[in-house]
Amino acid sequence: MVFIGGAGNMAGAVIGGLVADGYPADRIVATGRNRGKLDEFAARSGVQVSTDNETAIGDADILVLSVKPQVMKDLCESIRDAVQQRRPLVVTLAAGIPLAAYQRWLGEGVPVVRAMPNTPALVGTGVTGLYAAADVSEQQRGQAQRIAEAVGLAHWVDDESGIDQVIAVSGSGPAYYFLFMEAMIDAAEKAGMARADAERLTLQTALGAAKLAAASDVDVAQLRRNVMSPGGTTERAVQRFQQGGLEQLVEQAMSDCAERAAQMARELDQ
Repeated sequence: MVFIGGAGNMAGAVIGGLVADGYPADRIVATGRNRGKLDEFAARSGVQVSTDNETAIGDADILVLSVKPQVMKDLCESIRDAVQQRRPLVVTLAAGIPLAAYQRWLGEGVPVVRAMPNTPALVGTGVTGLYAAADVSEQQRGQAQRIAEAVGLAHWVDDESGIDQVIAVSGSGPAYYFLFMEAMIDAAEKAGMARADAERLTLQTALGAAKLAAASDVDVAQLRRNVMSPGGTTERAVQRFQQGGLEQLVEQAMSDCAERAAQMARELDQ
């Protein structure tokens, strides 16, 4: 398995998850331009490293592309001949680029899976949306799923536009929670709590709520109601959120996010 851009944060997290899950480190090659950074990553992870993409691809059955979307076209065109000769499964971690673009840049006949991980993947609790080209085999889908599950939950979509919905929920979703946590911390500080205490309590509360929801056999609406005593403090706070149109605002924000994701895909496909 070859990771181009393998010493970067996201690729490094995936590699770490795979190794922790039992995938042999010596069967992974991470490539990049910075030899010093690669050597440090090799010492830390036990994987092989290389600055030569084409040579690394020569033995690859799985090729993971983990570079910025803005340089993906140039990268794909530079490795096109090696990819066409080997025909590995290509898993791309870059956001926003549609399959049609990879098929043009890498050439026809290359099985490609789009993977959209989110930043909690860096700590092993991510969500990765997956969409496969029609020529990706069941075995290859399983290989892509193992890569995704190395850093959290894998979620397949049947239509490529479904990736935009994944972005709206989980790709961009961490920022929504960070914003809400930021607002809670600021509000607690304004009410007189020390900021360090406000941050510690807010983060632990968010963590606890997420763990409780994940472990519960009831939906989150019921969990909310379980906290709300009639006429109590929580009910008063929740009513204020609802009077301010929280649910409608979230719906519109996620719609805007998905719309922008589709727009960016069209721009990157040019």
